[in-house]
Amino acid sequence: MSGRHGISAADAADAAGEAGGATPDAELSGAAAGREALTIRRARATEYAAIDLLVTEAYAHDYGTREPGGDPLHQSAVRDRDFEVWIAESAEGELLGTVTLRKAGGPPLHEDIADNELDLRLLGVSPGARRRGVGAALMRHARLVAAQNGFGAVVLKTAPNMAGAHRLYESLGFDRAPERDGLWIGGKRIIDLYSYVLPTAEAVPPATAGARRL
Repeated sequence: MSGRHGISAADAADAAGEAGGATPDAELSGAAAGREALTIRRARATEYAAIDLLVTEAYAHDYGTREPGGDPLHQSAVRDRDFEVWIAESAEGELLGTVTLRKAGGPPLHEDIADNELDLRLLGVSPGARRRGVGAALMRHARLVAAQNGFGAVVLKTAPNMAGAHRLYESLGFDRAPERDGLWIGGKRIIDLYSYVLPTAEAVPPATAGARRL
């Protein structure tokens, strides 16, 4: 969400929904129950339009419809150039959710991220796929990817009003980091966002890399 990635201060309001628009309280029960086998894998170019529609519908469902901003990273085709767009799909191949992660050796998605931290953006779960543990599975996958690639922590930012998302993150072990709050663009704090941090595991089996079934 920084100036080097094409977002301006005028787009800051859109960025407030970064990592929480798809994780209502109901997501917790689904994650705990493990009701469905999911596959989490990298997105394909043919899926970009469907991913963009999913994210739009997910945030509109929880926070209302917004006018499109000028942030080019709201397009999955753009995000997937320098970052990694991941999806969760059902056993029948239905697109259920998505999240975008920092790539190993690549730039962060936010300005105030350390070299050894993986950050994420635009976590989204289809409104029709709630209560199935999709959001929790994508967040656990983010930690797995971070550990596999040598990152020491996963960092995310979320709007203060996204209480359901906050409860999900906390249930997965994320800690609030108020000293890191805010959206920073060009070295200036533009709006208030909450920051959460989750240390990665010290060792992750290499066989779990790439697409995996849950």
